[in-house]
Amino acid sequence: MIATLLLCTLAISRPASSPIAFEPVSVDRKAVKLATLVPKGSSYHKSLLAMAEAWKTGPDGGIPVTIYPDGTMGGEADMVRRMRAGQLQAALISVSGLREIDPSVTALQNLPMVFDDLDEAAAVRDALLPRLEKKLADKGFVSLFFGDVGWVRFFTKDPVRTPDDMKRVKFFTWSGSTDQADFMKSMGWNPVLLETADILPGLQTGLIDGAPVVPYFALKGQFFGVAKHMLEIDWAPLVGALVVTTKAWDELPAPLREHCRAVAATTGAKITEDSRRENDEATEAMKKRGLVVQPMTPELKRAWRSFLEPIWPKLRGLDVPADLFDEVIRLLAERRAAKR
Repeated sequence: MIATLLLCTLAISRPASSPIAFEPVSVDRKAVKLATLVPKGSSYHKSLLAMAEAWKTGPDGGIPVTIYPDGTMGGEADMVRRMRAGQLQAALISVSGLREIDPSVTALQNLPMVFDDLDEAAAVRDALLPRLEKKLADKGFVSLFFGDVGWVRFFTKDPVRTPDDMKRVKFFTWSGSTDQADFMKSMGWNPVLLETADILPGLQTGLIDGAPVVPYFALKGQFFGVAKHMLEIDWAPLVGALVVTTKAWDELPAPLREHCRAVAATTGAKITEDSRRENDEATEAMKKRGLVVQPMTPELKRAWRSFLEPIWPKLRGLDVPADLFDEVIRLLAERRAAKR
């Protein structure tokens, strides 16, 4: 359910120095083809375009980048398949796509309401990063940054407040999340497996009644025009990463790789800063155009936590690998104990 679209990039996973200007060198290199679901013309897309320009002017002749936004290369599973086939070399994808490479990444996102705030989610993500990077590397991919673009909220046609209310909602679930969908059905919920491009048509035709997305994407996709109610729930951070195939990465000279990684990390920081602000701005803009927001009161939060806490252990080994699930719980316990 939380594996949705990718507006994803994100809170950077490692500090980086500022990019350095280099004298252009004439080198005939094939362009890196980078696919993503982010909307064309969005701030995310503009940040990627700026990154591409900086990669092009890097050392040893740089590397040109062609960006395919709006899901023009298919869904995220399609992007991963295309990278494996050599048709693409890079992608900015969410956990929904990353799990096609290795399922360990689900520990960052597919545990609803397990994180108290985004700082906590980022701390756990940073602690897990070396393990996740190695797992991706073992599968032939290099991650240039990991992060999130804020909380997933529930946008629905009719008001939703409690977990029981969700039983009446046919909600969008990313088409690759079959295990998660089956689990949701066992709870009495009604997930509908679709690609992100099908969210708005699905809402308009009645195929679905709601979608869990970040507010910025609900505005850009015009979902709120049909799903006019938003539950202000901190369901899960929408997590993603910029990944490049190891084959394409290793073909670059070391100085250029260092430059591209630094630029990518700076791009991730920029997107994170913009996304947090834009989610708030998007919510206010939608409210002015008829969106009704249901605040998450302390009482409602307790009700949702009471509903979800017994479910978390059931996700261990099902939607989240057991070892990663255990590590997330351990890290959270340590962090909270230290704060107390």
